[in-house]
Amino acid sequence: MGKLGISIYPEHSTVEKDMEYIALAHKYGFKKIFTCLLSVEGDKEKILKEFKETIHYANQLNMEVMVDIAPRVFGSLGISYDDLSFFAELGAYGIRLDMGFTGNEESIMTHNRYGLKIEINMSNATKYLENIMDYKPNKENLVGSHNFYPHHYAGLSYPHFIKCCESFKKHNIRTAAFISSHAATYGPWPIMEGLCTLEMHRELPITTQAKHLYATGLIDDVIIANAYASEDELKQLSLVNSGLLTFNVNLHETITALERKIVLEEFHFYRGDVSDYLIRSTQSRVKYKSEEFKPTYTPDIRRGDILIENELYGQYKGELQIALKEMKNSGKTNVVGRIAEEEIFLLDYLEPWGKFQFNINGSGKER
Repeated sequence: MGKLGISIYPEHSTVEKDMEYIALAHKYGFKKIFTCLLSVEGDKEKILKEFKETIHYANQLNMEVMVDIAPRVFGSLGISYDDLSFFAELGAYGIRLDMGFTGNEESIMTHNRYGLKIEINMSNATKYLENIMDYKPNKENLVGSHNFYPHHYAGLSYPHFIKCCESFKKHNIRTAAFISSHAATYGPWPIMEGLCTLEMHRELPITTQAKHLYATGLIDDVIIANAYASEDELKQLSLVNSGLLTFNVNLHETITALERKIVLEEFHFYRGDVSDYLIRSTQSRVKYKSEEFKPTYTPDIRRGDILIENELYGQYKGELQIALKEMKNSGKTNVVGRIAEEEIFLLDYLEPWGKFQFNINGSGKER
C-alpha cells in the first residue's frame, strides 16, 4: 500500500509549529516526512540541535524522516559518503541526494551499517539508476523520489514522468512523487506557485493529484511538498484508497433511492468485454432484476456521465455504466450523476476488470 507524507522546512519555521504539523499528519495516518538540509548558514549547532529535536519527535510517532542534502552540505559538515553516522545520530530514516555522485558512491552508501535508506532523484531520465545498479547496491536500501517545482509551467511533462518512473519500477525500487497543497504558503525557496512534481497537477484538487499518481501504478508514496497543508486536506487525503480508483461524483436530483444505493454502495468492476463507449458494471442488474427502474432523466449522454439502464432496456435494466463518449439517449437510459469535471481524465486509468467506486463530491466518505 502507498504511504502518505508531508514536508517540513525548519529554516523557515519553528520547532513548535513543525511538531504541531507532524502530530496532525500522524493523526490522519501519514507515515513519511520530507525535509531539507540544503544549507547550514548561521548557527550550525543550533540548526542541527533543532533538526535533531524535530526528527526525534517524528520517530516517537513511528514516522520516517527523509533528509534532502546538497553535496556542498556534505562538505560544510565534514561528512563523507562512506561514513553516514551523522545522519544515524540525527535519527533520519534516510537521506535524499539532491545531486548524485558517480554510481559507486551511491552503491557504497546503500551498504551503510545503520540501514539508512538512500533516496535518489527520479526526474532526469538518464542512465543514473542503471549505473548505480552496475555497482551492486543493496536494493533494500535504495529508493527513488521525483523533484518538485515551485515555478508555474516548470513541472514535469506527463510522458517524461512515465519514462522516468518505468526504469525504477523495472528494478522494483520504491518510488515517491510530490503533490501540492492549496492551503500551504511556503516551500524551501522564496518562489512558490504551488509545489508539485507534475505540471498538470498544479491547479487540481489535492486528492485528485494523489489519485492520479496512484492510478499510474508507478508511484508508491505521495508526499505534500509545501507547508503547511490544511487539516481538511490531510483528512481528505487519508481517505483516498491507493489501491482502488475512486471517482468524486455529483448525483442528479432525479436519482432514485435504489439508484443511489447502486452508485454508492455496490461493488463495481469494469467488465472485460470492452466497449469504446461504456464502462459497464453489470452485477447490479442481476441483484436487482426484480426491482422497478422507471425512466427519469434521459438527456443525451456526455463522457463522464453515470448511467443506469431503465426498464425500457429489458434485461439490461439496473446495469450501471460510465460514459466514455457522447451518445444519443433513446430514453432507455437514466443519467443519474456525473463524475467531477476535474476527475474525468482518470477514466483513462481504469482498465478491464479494474475495480472502482464512487464518492459524493466533497463528502470525504471514501471507504
